[in-house]
Amino acid sequence: MLSKVKTCVLQGLDGYLVEVETDVSRGMPSFNIVGLPDTAIREAKERVRTAIKNSGYEFPLNRITINLAPANLKKEGSQLDLPIAVGILLAVEIIKNNNLDNVSFVGELSLDGKINKIDGALPMVISLKEKGIEKVIIPYDNKEECSVVDRIDIIPVKHLSELVLYLNDEMIIEPYKRNVNLLLENQEDNYEDFGDVKGQQMLKRAMEVAAAGSHNILIIGPPGSGKTMIARRLPSILPKLTFEQALEITKIYSIVGLLNEYSLVTKRPFRAPHHTMSNVSLVGGGRIPRPGEVSLAHYGVLFLDELPEFKKSVLEVLRQPMEDGHVTISRVNASLSYPSKFMLVASMNPCPCGYYGDPTHECTCNQRDIDRYLGKISGPLLDRIDIHIEVSPVKYNELENNNLKTESSKEIRYRVDKAHQEQLERYKDENIYSNSELTPKHMKKYCELDDEGKMLMKQAFDQLGLSARAYNKVLKVARTIADLEGSKNIKSNHLAEAIQYRKLDRKYWS
Repeated sequence: MLSKVKTCVLQGLDGYLVEVETDVSRGMPSFNIVGLPDTAIREAKERVRTAIKNSGYEFPLNRITINLAPANLKKEGSQLDLPIAVGILLAVEIIKNNNLDNVSFVGELSLDGKINKIDGALPMVISLKEKGIEKVIIPYDNKEECSVVDRIDIIPVKHLSELVLYLNDEMIIEPYKRNVNLLLENQEDNYEDFGDVKGQQMLKRAMEVAAAGSHNILIIGPPGSGKTMIARRLPSILPKLTFEQALEITKIYSIVGLLNEYSLVTKRPFRAPHHTMSNVSLVGGGRIPRPGEVSLAHYGVLFLDELPEFKKSVLEVLRQPMEDGHVTISRVNASLSYPSKFMLVASMNPCPCGYYGDPTHECTCNQRDIDRYLGKISGPLLDRIDIHIEVSPVKYNELENNNLKTESSKEIRYRVDKAHQEQLERYKDENIYSNSELTPKHMKKYCELDDEGKMLMKQAFDQLGLSARAYNKVLKVARTIADLEGSKNIKSNHLAEAIQYRKLDRKYWS
């Protein structure tokens, strides 16, 4: 007898509908799976056979042929265990319900028949909903992440025998739902606060500008000057995520199995990989392609501490995702794409010993060592970083003075939110969410300078030797500074501050 069951496979964040066709016929006992299955799916034969037996059902001693259609699509993952088992049980009429046209199954089977949690359940369910599926049978442990998808019934099951009873109308399992609005409202921020940081007012201001416009920032300074301390507080002043942004981040974290007990990632990610990481760890890929750190930092912060300590090849692969907002991984039979709209925050010392230009410590490096150290950061990468700022060690009176008022993250975030809302309103018809995403076409419309501003910009362009990309970066940062001050037009003081954030590439890399 022939049966057909629907399931899903992932390529990148996109899910593809797969039909599991099962034929159980007379002949020598055999069990074959065709249709471009990978190793995990070929191994499913033993898991499915044993799971069916240990669930109390008789495995058919016939010729079993499983076809995974369409046959030209590579199938990867253990989530096909469950639909294969259901297809066999349908074909031998242990499951008697044939009305499964709008039902899909995903799940891995253990040998005792338990349905195990899988990675990537959320993007699968979202894709299945878009393809008209009305009900999805999922592992019980995936119910939290999948419950955020509306207009589709999520049926969580723990065991294969439980599923058979449900499909034969001998057991009731209610669709699982959660209130998404409550999830967004109830998540509390537990970030470290800017109010704990004494001194470094210029760096705090630069961080505020970066947060308001989603600008990349490079911090240069000696050891112990607070670079890392302030960088780790950046998420506390970033605007809150929208539901659509939270859902996109959650899809990525679902694929790599990093979701916690919550069903939705509601806080902006902060990723701080070690400098020994590889190219694949940063941008994604591998034998079984997975998202890298740039995608795990999507709509959040990618913090690279001690930037020159990273391998130069690793830093160079950052250029494309920084510019395009996504990563493309090419394979022989497919190209996968993962989103990567992150804020890059990088910190570094000015030289190998860390004290070049420090008034209180003597630098022990020679010029050749300094040039080699700074040479790891190429001009094209530096061009893509909007804000460069140099910091000095904190003075004793700033540390000792307990009466010195420091702004809290809440106070700074209020201004950032206001500027962000201004950008959302301005770009509501442009499919742009922040000033950092402006294209040259948009900049002609939204970053126009007056005569005084044009003269100042020309002077800076000539004296600092700015590239065309750096010129655009200055205008974008100036637009953000104007938004923070509630100004509709970019004024000369806004432009002057933005130019100050580009001086270091001439000082250190000229």
